[in-house]
Amino acid sequence: MSVRFNLLSPEVKANPYPTYARMRREAPVCQVDPGGMWAVSRHDDVLRVLKDPQRFSSQGFRVATNPPWLGGNPLADSMLTLDPPQHGRLRVLVQKAFGAAAMARLEPRVRDICRQAVAELPRGRPVDMMPPYALRIPAAVISELLGLDPTRASRLKQWADLITGGVTTVRPEEEDRKQRARDAVAELRAYFGEVLDERARRPGTDLVSELQQARVDGEALSRDELIAFMALLLVGGIETVVHLLGASLVVLREHPEVWAQLRVDRSRIPAFIEEVLRYEPPAQAAPRLTTEEVELGGVRLPKGAPVLVLLGSAAHDEAHFPDGDRFNLSRPGPQNLPFGHGIHFCLGAQLARMEGRLALDALLDAFRHLEASPEPMTWHRTLVVRGPATLPLVLHPA
Repeated sequence: MSVRFNLLSPEVKANPYPTYARMRREAPVCQVDPGGMWAVSRHDDVLRVLKDPQRFSSQGFRVATNPPWLGGNPLADSMLTLDPPQHGRLRVLVQKAFGAAAMARLEPRVRDICRQAVAELPRGRPVDMMPPYALRIPAAVISELLGLDPTRASRLKQWADLITGGVTTVRPEEEDRKQRARDAVAELRAYFGEVLDERARRPGTDLVSELQQARVDGEALSRDELIAFMALLLVGGIETVVHLLGASLVVLREHPEVWAQLRVDRSRIPAFIEEVLRYEPPAQAAPRLTTEEVELGGVRLPKGAPVLVLLGSAAHDEAHFPDGDRFNLSRPGPQNLPFGHGIHFCLGAQLARMEGRLALDALLDAFRHLEASPEPMTWHRTLVVRGPATLPLVLHPA
């Protein structure tokens, strides 16, 4: 009898890669818990799904993150859940904001944010690095881009966690957790509504003001479309970078020799960021929905089947990455698959890489080495993203 893999079990969330390897060997396309989704674990099959929005619709994200009891996840109305041609018309609105010229203008401000965060970290005693470093930096950067209140950083992160996949861990009988999720979504909508009203009265130079003034086919975006855009940018600007920064620290904790190499040669930081993205990808999975009966990996999937492409597994697939479970600073890059592929390739990829590079550079300037604290670290328990929830370290000044 075949094993039914549970992707939310504590063992898998603590270290999913042995399970992924077994899936690639024994059942590269198979139904998994929770919910009986069809998980796709091999690199070539993952790429095929991501390249084919006609047969594998992004409506799968709407289904996975917007259960009927929630009352409307704003991310479910964003371009993340849209297929061509609607997706392309909306994507062009924000593409310029994340282009090379915009990133060059933003870089000095991001560097200042990173240095300020690092300057305020405790020296020589245990600190959970997630709130003051891994969360603070991307929350400040996205707040700057969208013109949000940076003092709401922890709440922004809670909202981002929830709408990207936190709801997938809520069991049908957990009425308290359902109500907390509904309350959080209502809070998020109310806050974004306040921001929109303020920008309508006093437009600024931020991305929200630009979106309010934008036109698609001659028409302004509706209030719901604007809130969906803000939810998407919040998630893109916070979730990926928080987990990238956290995973970078986990790798450096486990590989002090890499820390020493980077302190001596900062030109290797971009290669380090690329290998972290492959070795411990922040986005572990992407949901899709079949639009017709289709064969994948030798398995016939029915029309309307929920599919989960395992980006984390694809990034460790030995057919493409020899010795893929080992961190290798000299591995050729770049690693784009962690940011998706095709029409839904992450708009914020350049920004995430920049924040990863500048945050690490500031840390290397300030500290001689880092070590694990006696307290254990913990991992987030969601289906779509992976990263440390808590990460206690001791930092020793340079």
